[in-house]
Amino acid sequence: MIITGISDEAGKNIKTQIKAHKELGWNALELRLHNGVNASTTDFTDKAFDEVRRALDDAEMEVTGFSSAIGNWSRNIRGDFSIDINDLKIAAKRMNILGTKYIRTMTWVPDRDDLLYTRNEAIRRYKELVKIAEDEGILLAHENCEGWGGFSPKNMLELKSEVDSPNLVLLYDTGNVVSHGDDPEEFFKGIRGHFDYIHIKDAVFGKDSGEHTFTYCGEGDGNLPEILRRVIKEDGYNGVISIEPHVAAIVHMGSPSANSDELMYSSYIEYGRKLEKILANI
Repeated sequence: MIITGISDEAGKNIKTQIKAHKELGWNALELRLHNGVNASTTDFTDKAFDEVRRALDDAEMEVTGFSSAIGNWSRNIRGDFSIDINDLKIAAKRMNILGTKYIRTMTWVPDRDDLLYTRNEAIRRYKELVKIAEDEGILLAHENCEGWGGFSPKNMLELKSEVDSPNLVLLYDTGNVVSHGDDPEEFFKGIRGHFDYIHIKDAVFGKDSGEHTFTYCGEGDGNLPEILRRVIKEDGYNGVISIEPHVAAIVHMGSPSANSDELMYSSYIEYGRKLEKILANI
């Protein structure tokens, strides 16, 4: 089992991110932003990638996955799909250089007035994406987040079944369940035994306002310690467990720029240690 995290929530620069993981005693990270740009996009230059690669090599730090923008909250199901295609092609090249297999993906902002189109188009697009993944020897890890495929365990399993490729796997994000207003226990029952990668978040359900609030792991409504106990002790999970705290930094809300570097770093360290305590009790 590998314990890691989406490292840009510890700091904006790859060297700060590596420092945080070293302090936690972790020898791998999940790569997303370096200096505010996603490393799996065409906007991220080869020069910037080489800078990241050298820093990782110097620190003997591995990469468990790329946390991409493919199909995410910034991209609409009726938008330009070529952006996702081009991102995956360049990301695959970089993943193979770093020796990592997983790339986190979603199924686009839906057209809620036409969910049948949304479903069919998401499946069609994934069938194209997975051909690239098969050719490059990488794995698309679809997350329960934005888009039709993340609405429910049923949709996640339907997407996987319709695409029908070993190069599409499922990523279970524990905190997104709460933030989307779903029942953590029911969601876990639906996805149990079908995921290959875990993101750790936690949150409390909104009461009067209906707005959820992200918390440190084990302090929210996600039933996280018990779910992790069953995943590890009963199901024998031995894959990646990656923190995505959302305590001081939420990428899609622009939070990193609004918080001090010190707060991002210290809260990330605290989050990692809290997860380790949960795992130690298991």
